[in-house]
Amino acid sequence: MSLRVTLLGTGTSHGVPMIGCECAVCRSSDPRDCRTRPSILVEVLDEDGESTPPSTFPACVRSVLVDTSTDLRQQALAHRVTRVDAILFTHSHADHIMGLDEVRRFNVMQRSPIPCFADAGTLADLRRTFTYIFDPAPAAGGGVPEVTLFRIGGPFTLGAVEVVPVPLLHGSRPVLGFRFGTFAYLTDCSVIPDGSWPLLSGVRTLVIDALRERPHPTHFSVAEALAISERLGPERTFFTHICHDLPHAATCARLPARIDLAYDGLILDV
Repeated sequence: MSLRVTLLGTGTSHGVPMIGCECAVCRSSDPRDCRTRPSILVEVLDEDGESTPPSTFPACVRSVLVDTSTDLRQQALAHRVTRVDAILFTHSHADHIMGLDEVRRFNVMQRSPIPCFADAGTLADLRRTFTYIFDPAPAAGGGVPEVTLFRIGGPFTLGAVEVVPVPLLHGSRPVLGFRFGTFAYLTDCSVIPDGSWPLLSGVRTLVIDALRERPHPTHFSVAEALAISERLGPERTFFTHICHDLPHAATCARLPARIDLAYDGLILDV
């Protein structure tokens, strides 16, 4: 089994360009400097490198979305996302959950509810933030997303995809990264707890938070992300959750070999 990972969004909670900013990156004509809010799509491929049809894949799970970013509709249109079989949430900050209402369109196309997986705190926040979705008697014809919530308590499988949650800290807030085979996605984090390092052993492709050069209380800096990449030793590392301090081309030119800034629309075959 092989996986295709599409980075749908690689920016901060503000996105890039930021509203009202006239810096060089926010005014850049390089499309890689246009960064929507963070999210990825993980797709299962068949032997020919194509997305496996639902009828031939166990439990019909072939397309897993990580976070419903504020920009989900824009991302789905730009990158031709037409199916979401399951959703994983890293945490409940606005830039990671506020696109949940866009799931309605996938419900219509797929004619089924979509399972959503998160830790207990995030599930509670989803229920509180989106009361109209989880009210036991929603208004008829109200266009309410159909989702089913499940608590993540450890590694689990979606069809043939093994999902390994990786506990992280986003400042003092517990959040989750996710590992799929030899690929790991660690966004919105500033600490990898001691118990999580073994979960990342053998990772070959790493996507990790690297907000900017200057230290930040809740995100890894470029230097901190470089140190983590050196410790884990993946074959490829990509930085995500990037603010407007980092121009794509100039930053990549000075990064070590096999380490680059990610960008919206980047596709990784894992």
